[in-house]
Amino acid sequence: MKVKILVSCILAILIHSAYGQGDRKDENNAVTFEELYDEPYLVNKLFIGVQPLYGEVFATNVNAGFGVEASYYYKNKMDFKAHFRKTYSSSFYDFTRDLASRNNAPGITTKPEVFNYYEFGGTYHFKDFESTGKTKMVLYKSSYKGNIWASRVPLQAVVPCKVRKIYGARLGAIIWNSTTDLSRAMKEQGLTNADLTTSEGVGLPLNYIDANGQTRDFNVYGNIYSTGLYVGGSMAWIRNIAVSFDKYEEGIDDGMLTLFFDIQYAPAVNLDPIVYQNAEYSTKALDTRAVGFRAGIDGKFNRQLGWAYGGEFGYRPSLQGRAFYAMLKISFPIFGTNLNYKVESFAK
Repeated sequence: MKVKILVSCILAILIHSAYGQGDRKDENNAVTFEELYDEPYLVNKLFIGVQPLYGEVFATNVNAGFGVEASYYYKNKMDFKAHFRKTYSSSFYDFTRDLASRNNAPGITTKPEVFNYYEFGGTYHFKDFESTGKTKMVLYKSSYKGNIWASRVPLQAVVPCKVRKIYGARLGAIIWNSTTDLSRAMKEQGLTNADLTTSEGVGLPLNYIDANGQTRDFNVYGNIYSTGLYVGGSMAWIRNIAVSFDKYEEGIDDGMLTLFFDIQYAPAVNLDPIVYQNAEYSTKALDTRAVGFRAGIDGKFNRQLGWAYGGEFGYRPSLQGRAFYAMLKISFPIFGTNLNYKVESFAK
């Protein structure tokens, strides 16, 4: 009985495969196309994107939220970028701030800081040139709908195109602030609460007695602020081509992709003192890291209304041992314009 079932299954797969191959009469057929435009230098100058969600795994503070990002291309010489993001709330998703509001030791009145991030920078195009390349476009027909499109492997056509390549030098500033877990940071640095002292040399307690008479760890959360610069390099690829296929829908590739690497330096990485029972306890005993680096990717599309994506990872100037981070972001919608509102006029 089992053998019959197995044979039936194999035959069914073979029959389905045979019919499927029979349906794909277009697999080995060449396609012809007409170039509508191929202009990688005719792209929008200004892009403004709304980021409904980003996520960041940061050793100082795991966080997620929303943001706004803008980029501007000045001729073929430079491009500029401004970016801001912050968390929606402490519960979604400002992890350490939420922990601080619930787990800070009794008597500590330091207000947990909201995670905020600001970035401003520019890229100088020391080499901006055009080269020949290729792009792959999916072949699609209006008749491919529903199950027909879902059940088939899309065909792709390789189309020659122009590619704009940019080698850039980057420079900018980064400012951010956040709540952080000082108890964990002290443990990683071999310190204890006793190392956070008042001007008289009195340290924070190591533990306390709760309302039920049980001994609890004296958890300490504080606020961190970082202001610094970054310098680095980037490589960008821009395609802006559209073709009309015979028997298929038009194909478009208007992708703008940038890879970058930066060295970060923050001469000002500061921690607020801890306020406990109306006394200030210095946090200067904690070591901070002034130098960091990051590698990342940014991508968008040359459209009036589209979307964008990005991500980066590295070590951000922060507390020693609490610097690693990885971040992903999505922008939708993103608005693009070439800022050209002039039209020709003629006298009658």
